[in-house]
Amino acid sequence: MHPYIHAANNPDKPAYIMAESEEIITYKQLNERSNQIANLLRARGLQQGDGIAVYMENNAQYFEICWAAQRAGLYFTCISYRLTAPEVDYIVRDCKARAFFTSDLVKDVAAELVSVLPDLDAMIMVNGAIDGYEDYLSLRDAQPVTPIAEEARGIDMLYSSGTTGRPKGIRRALPGDAIDSADGLLGLVSLIYQVDENAKYLSPAPLYHAAPLRYNMAVQQLGGTCVVMENFDPEAALALIEKHKCTHSQWVPTMFVRMLKLPEDARTKYDTSSMKVAIHAAAPCPIPIKQQMIDWWGPVIYEYYAGSEGNGFTAINSEEWLTHKGSVGRALMGTIHICDDDGNELPVGEAGTIFFEAEDANAAGFEYYNDPQKTSESRHPTHAHWSTLGDVGRVDDEGFLYLTDRKAFMIISGGVNIYPQEAENALVTHPKVADVAVIGVPNEDFGEEVKAVVQPVDWSEAGPELEADLIAFCRAQLAAIKCPRSVDFDKELPRHPTGKLYKRLVRDRYWGKSDSKIV
Repeated sequence: MHPYIHAANNPDKPAYIMAESEEIITYKQLNERSNQIANLLRARGLQQGDGIAVYMENNAQYFEICWAAQRAGLYFTCISYRLTAPEVDYIVRDCKARAFFTSDLVKDVAAELVSVLPDLDAMIMVNGAIDGYEDYLSLRDAQPVTPIAEEARGIDMLYSSGTTGRPKGIRRALPGDAIDSADGLLGLVSLIYQVDENAKYLSPAPLYHAAPLRYNMAVQQLGGTCVVMENFDPEAALALIEKHKCTHSQWVPTMFVRMLKLPEDARTKYDTSSMKVAIHAAAPCPIPIKQQMIDWWGPVIYEYYAGSEGNGFTAINSEEWLTHKGSVGRALMGTIHICDDDGNELPVGEAGTIFFEAEDANAAGFEYYNDPQKTSESRHPTHAHWSTLGDVGRVDDEGFLYLTDRKAFMIISGGVNIYPQEAENALVTHPKVADVAVIGVPNEDFGEEVKAVVQPVDWSEAGPELEADLIAFCRAQLAAIKCPRSVDFDKELPRHPTGKLYKRLVRDRYWGKSDSKIV
């Protein structure tokens, strides 16, 4: 279960295809090129346990670099190519990377980094090189295609997306086993989603995020073919399913919304019948949106709830969801506990902080690198092997988990706890709403009041009439206290490409914090 095995058995099979450029990278090429980069990193002095950072867009070299680190026993930290130079500098320093890979697409930021990054053993640029960087292809092609001595399995060290504060690296111990060893995700992917060498996996999301990175690499471990979109476009995604007869895919709910809001003729002109498993995660999916997707594609929609921390995993298929609407499934990894603010377990049906109990009673399995306080805050006060992602939810009497919201986004108005996800889920189904954030804003009498910030489909319709329509639309579905008392309009909300909303940035505008950054 590794690209080198598939390179030996089926060398000319595509490991992945870049959707826009249509560039094909075979398993033979992926194996040889990842060997070359592994040799380069060893030549620059990187040993097992060291780290690299990758700051670039989805491109054909991305997996060469990640597989090189995987077979060299290194940590590889993938960074959003949308971040600024200070934000990238923070992550590179924090993860203690010794080699830095970037691309010509972000050369302006890369140029700023030359003078601020610490001394590294390598600063390398794909698709050409500017001052301060070495050319990727020249370096790669000068190296042997044979494996390095003493290969060992490296793993990713990714950073939280920063929706509620500075990102923190999620670090797990290196496994210290063979590069073709299976991990927990590989078992889940093959057993739950039936991924094997026949899979054609459409990946529409940025590769620096945990799910796209890990699932693509899992497909490549199993010998399937990935179709990687450089950038997501709803109609282009449908066209790719038809063109490549994709069998598997992974989405975030905002992608579903954008596909569903395509004109009817655009939605129905493409054949999506090859799709066997369409997975979604990363953010709660409004019930009407998911119902429409099942009605459209059939019972191929699968959902999971998990985090980059890898401390737990729930899953649900379409049939289960139709009888437990709104649930993210039952736990397949870790035992769920719902607790109050003091750590006491709550009865079935009551909402509280979601904790996962690790199978290993000695540890929860991860740490937030260089942040012992945040690591400690993620642990239960009396059970050190219970950990939380900071989300709030409840379980029913069958063990199905329902997410309420992130605890950090809870609104307290007049002493009443309000979770804005409910109003967001309602408002996003309005035909004139492209995106929405529901937040708490200052109120002299109640502390906070509920406000919606809406990105309209048609900016010309933003105004008092649409505001009144949206408030009434929400109140027809939810108790008035949960609905916005006012609506503001924004041409584009600050949403992470993986689907997560930078709600903190929206909130800060109303709380007098003008110096916020996406970090």
